[in-house]
Amino acid sequence: MASKPQPVVAANWKCNGTVAALTELLAVFNDAKVDHDVQCVVAPAFVHFGLVQAQLKNTKFAISAQNCIAKSGAFTGEVSIALLKDLGLKWVILGHSERRQYYGETNDVVASKVHACVGAGLIVIACIGETLKEREDGRTAAVVIGQLAAIAKTIRVNDWEQVVVAYEPVWAIGTGKVATPEQAQEVHHIIRQWMASNVGAEVASKLRILYGGSVTAANADTLYRCADINGFLVGGASLKPEFTKIIAATKV
Repeated sequence: MASKPQPVVAANWKCNGTVAALTELLAVFNDAKVDHDVQCVVAPAFVHFGLVQAQLKNTKFAISAQNCIAKSGAFTGEVSIALLKDLGLKWVILGHSERRQYYGETNDVVASKVHACVGAGLIVIACIGETLKEREDGRTAAVVIGQLAAIAKTIRVNDWEQVVVAYEPVWAIGTGKVATPEQAQEVHHIIRQWMASNVGAEVASKLRILYGGSVTAANADTLYRCADINGFLVGGASLKPEFTKIIAATKV
């Protein structure tokens, strides 16, 4: 297999978890023997930041937020960049399809958040992906590139060092329908080629592009063998001990 950028494997716990269950899971993560060059990330719900910071001792893991806004102030229910940085967090997931679907986050809103976060020194996992209808209509490339281009318009070339792209076909998130390796690789290749043509070949070669959408320990190894897949953004399986096996799948 050709040399790849350092992989990233991120656990998106979404709005899930209890103190008891997560304490048990974090013990598994602490015991995981991760002996290859990989960046592991855990994104708990905001209310569990303290728990994870206190209990996650494995130095291979970083802690991420699942979302944020640019400014602190009178924004009830929100969490700002400044609040994340005050807690020592360095990672944030932005533009997840659930944010786009349920909270009306447009491409421009997501791009604005990415711009603010990289400007503040955070590392962003920027999510892009098409719905089932968009795929069936033959619009996958147009949708994904539109989401990516909106981000590219707002940040400088050097800022891409702080951005990880996560391709998550909406039709595969939480449905058990995983994209085939061929489907995933096709879109990842489109992303990398667009980046090479519109941002720069060096940036494109170094960009970590993750796959997300019903990733499990059973399919991670095959998916990671695709040339342009550089890790995973994992939902349901990240709440189980098998997440450590998904991390292991990036060791080649």
